[in-house]
Amino acid sequence: MAADYTDIDIAPFIDHALLIPTATSKQVEQWCEEADRFHFAAVCVYPTHVKQAAELLHGKKPKVCTVIGFPTGATTSATKLYEAQEAVENGATELDVVINLGWLKAGDTENVHQEIAEICEETGQTVKVILETNLLTDAEKRLVAEICMDAGAAFLKTSTGWNGATTVEDVRLLKEVTQERVGIKASGGIRTIDQALDLIMAGATRLGTSRSIDLLHQRHRRDLSE
Repeated sequence: MAADYTDIDIAPFIDHALLIPTATSKQVEQWCEEADRFHFAAVCVYPTHVKQAAELLHGKKPKVCTVIGFPTGATTSATKLYEAQEAVENGATELDVVINLGWLKAGDTENVHQEIAEICEETGQTVKVILETNLLTDAEKRLVAEICMDAGAAFLKTSTGWNGATTVEDVRLLKEVTQERVGIKASGGIRTIDQALDLIMAGATRLGTSRSIDLLHQRHRRDLSE
């Protein structure tokens, strides 16, 4: 890893994710406290926990993020829109929306665009579109990136983490396509500080991870050893 990585503070890049099916309200409280203490960009929770997270983070810097159509993206557009609107009503200001991969694979780009555009327009909030890059060809990644940017997405997110880890190569590809017109969120399988820094250097402007605290500890141990 190059020496010029060493001065990057990763905390402001992190969406502190709690997306395990067994997540409890006590864990949500812990995640929100950690996000505030370590100055993370956001806490990312399931829709059922949004109201609690919004109350805990009221007046604090971290955003409340939730997932829509997660993890498959195969719910109907009406369901996704309702889920997104309800999340916003409950206090979410960032929405990580999974695209309908079946539509993309079938070439039904009009419906892909319409679904994302409607959520962006009707909620008026930051929409991060989850592309699930591990299931796409490079041509599909480029195509869907353009579709989602045109639809109003604020970020392109690599993956849910349910179908493999994010890669530096995919972040570089998205940076090339986006030309910094939107943010890039790398998510899925970020386990080491080196991975996190490599993804940031490749162009990621957010990192989605449940291992946020461990990454900070890794960074601290390295700083002490240098």
